[in-house]
Amino acid sequence: MLTIRQITDNLDGVVRGLEKKHFPQARQAVEQVIQYNNARKEAQAELDARLATLKQKAKEIGQLMKQGLRDEAEKVKAEVTETKAGNEAIEKRMVQAEKDLEALLLTIPNVPYDIVPAGVGADDNLVVKTGGEEIPLPKYALPHWELAKKYDLIDFDLGVKVTGAGFPVYKGWGARLQRALINFFLDEARAAGYTEIMPPTVVNAASGYGTGQLPDKEGQMYHAEADDLYLIPTAEVPVTNIYRDVILSEDELPVKCCAYTQCFRREAGSYGKDVRGLNRLHEFSKIEIVRIDTPEHSNQSHQEMLAHVEGLLQKLELPYRVLRLCGGDMSFTAALCYDFEVYSEAQGRWLEVSSVSNFDTYQANRLHCRYRDQDKKIRLCHTLNGSALALPRIVAALLENHQTPEGIRVPKALQPYMGTDIIR
Repeated sequence: MLTIRQITDNLDGVVRGLEKKHFPQARQAVEQVIQYNNARKEAQAELDARLATLKQKAKEIGQLMKQGLRDEAEKVKAEVTETKAGNEAIEKRMVQAEKDLEALLLTIPNVPYDIVPAGVGADDNLVVKTGGEEIPLPKYALPHWELAKKYDLIDFDLGVKVTGAGFPVYKGWGARLQRALINFFLDEARAAGYTEIMPPTVVNAASGYGTGQLPDKEGQMYHAEADDLYLIPTAEVPVTNIYRDVILSEDELPVKCCAYTQCFRREAGSYGKDVRGLNRLHEFSKIEIVRIDTPEHSNQSHQEMLAHVEGLLQKLELPYRVLRLCGGDMSFTAALCYDFEVYSEAQGRWLEVSSVSNFDTYQANRLHCRYRDQDKKIRLCHTLNGSALALPRIVAALLENHQTPEGIRVPKALQPYMGTDIIR
């Protein structure tokens, strides 16, 4: 969440940023934050003064008792009792102000960086780069859901039978392709210096609040109510929360972690061509890369993560583009986000396969994720994460872009993992 200092030092800038994200009543919200914070500080100052008075009166009582002035001492004791009773009311006021302040801050999104373009949705995102060669497809190229059926790779109907829509069953070469991609992505991440983590796929509420999924995306997460646990929407949640309430040393940064997990999205859509086949699922596999860094180095970390994802798409021989998301299309927690999309000639549309975000100090403030700098000062870290990569739309793009009259061509980088150069 935003820090009080961010708001008080640059109130107008924070308001402009929140308006860029189309946060309603931005100025009223941040001004209310300041009011709650002032109420908390005033109550704290009043309480501190009264505690100092109590300390002084305790000394006074001792001195009076030594002098044998018992009656005077009893009068001072009565004043102490009255002061303590008043302290309870002030302390309650201070605690309530703190609760109100935190509750409000949790509802306010992160402030986007100045380079984030204005806009309300996906049509306003800025294409900053394109890459990969356009792949000539055979006449009457098929979409991936028909290719999956033709080569018996994925059974969508069986997934409906076993669980419901949005839970496909991968079979034969389809299952091998999933496993090949997982191993390929993990090997590439490890080669780039990321430490592999195998985290839980269910987390407690504190972890959801730490990375900002709660309360913003509570309706999109599967919730096991009896245990108050949540199925993760991304490995970002458990991996980043490893560093909740941790103080790192500056020489430990940047921390670089990667993780493969199943991911779960309750609100994934269920109708229309945009959600057909693998385009939008309730359960899917994803490899996530996470970094914890210093504010001074986080921009370089972000660029390195973008280069890593781009390298994966190049090795998969897919046409792609990179977009800088506008304020209206960014996530609640991101300060800057780039999306990678691959082109599906068979569907005639771009498919998002990765988001790479810098959260500045927003998540770290919620997590109490800090580091001790060279001057021994405790500072908030920056957190970053990205998909590297999400499998469903990568599988869709591979099937559609590499289809030939003989079968599905396997990119050279995947052939050692697949044990073949073509799926027939």
